[in-house]
Amino acid sequence: MAEKIATNKAPAAIGPYSQAMRIGGLVFTSGQIPINPETGNIEATDISAQTEQVMKNLGAVLEAAGTCFEKAVKTTCFLADISHFAEFNAVYAKYFTEKPARSCVAVKDLPKGALVEVEVIAEI
Repeated sequence: MAEKIATNKAPAAIGPYSQAMRIGGLVFTSGQIPINPETGNIEATDISAQTEQVMKNLGAVLEAAGTCFEKAVKTTCFLADISHFAEFNAVYAKYFTEKPARSCVAVKDLPKGALVEVEVIAEI
């Protein structure tokens, strides 16, 4: 049976969804955007700082689910501007050192004007 994962160390869902779901030996996170969970706002304005906040949020959700970045098997990354790809990668590489499978696409818009969103599938 699937188990909802929730932590106050990451932003609450801004819609009808869970921060993550754990089922079997896997956890599936919802996409995280760079909302500071303490303020509920996006405070950073550049892609590097926004990516750092996204990684902090993902780390908190993964920890609440009983896993970590090193156990990630797949990520999906969304960038509001593909020209930010190199800057995004520089931050991403610090966290996903095991190099999981990944998709990275540019999208027209992200919620709340975010520049980046990342979701993860990880082993428990």
